[in-house]
Amino acid sequence: MSARFRHVAALGSSFAAGPGIEPIADRAAGRSTRNYPHLLAERLGAELTDLTVSGATTETVLDVPQRRMKRQFPPQLRALPARADLVTITVGGNDLHYAAGMFALGIAGRVSSYAWVRPLSRLLPRPQAPTRTPDAVEGAAANLARVVDAVRDRTPGARILLVDYLTVIGPDTRYSREAPFDQTAIDGLRRLGDQVSRMFELAASRSGAELVRMGERSRGHALGSADPWVTGLPDRLRRLRTQAPFHPNADGMRAVADAVAEHLEA
Repeated sequence: MSARFRHVAALGSSFAAGPGIEPIADRAAGRSTRNYPHLLAERLGAELTDLTVSGATTETVLDVPQRRMKRQFPPQLRALPARADLVTITVGGNDLHYAAGMFALGIAGRVSSYAWVRPLSRLLPRPQAPTRTPDAVEGAAANLARVVDAVRDRTPGARILLVDYLTVIGPDTRYSREAPFDQTAIDGLRRLGDQVSRMFELAASRSGAELVRMGERSRGHALGSADPWVTGLPDRLRRLRTQAPFHPNADGMRAVADAVAEHLEA
């Protein structure tokens, strides 16, 4: 397998970049040296061009510059090398406010549990789990398919893989300190995760790209499971400066690299 792929290129958002996983490759990009693109390239013995940036959307991959931590990143496609023979794509979750929705609900749930906040929290409306319409999912899928088409134009002959997001809120997720969501929020966030996976399915069908179904594969490794592949809200909120809640952890990144490698072998 290592002889077949000489240059891996990775496009995507935080679920590919790996914010909070040490060691850090690029702090402004929220990119780890132990994210799944790095682990996969090592496994293949291939050169790597990692263009992933936390917070990326399909637009910032395609044609819109991205501003993060006082630094501006050009659209990821601009730096995609034509010689890449394997390209992984994990983006689109931010188009549907996947991680942002979990973060807002998690912070609200944690803060409302503080005794001094409870009287006030009863008077204020709580954030609701984001609900995306079928049209919104269709639009995000169309943009993701555009990413595939643009990659195909830029890297003729490359094998292109859409790599779905890990499941964060799964069948075993219950209210806890790391997942401070009531049942209504849990149900809504679970539906949102299903919509993200649906977006990948639609994009793969329309673009002809191969799909690695990480949402399905990781359902038994969500928050509340015996072996979670994702992080929850840290015990102390000040740790948010260095930790990324509701994102892949180191085990999750290894699981994604393993799944992609198995897909390539199959």
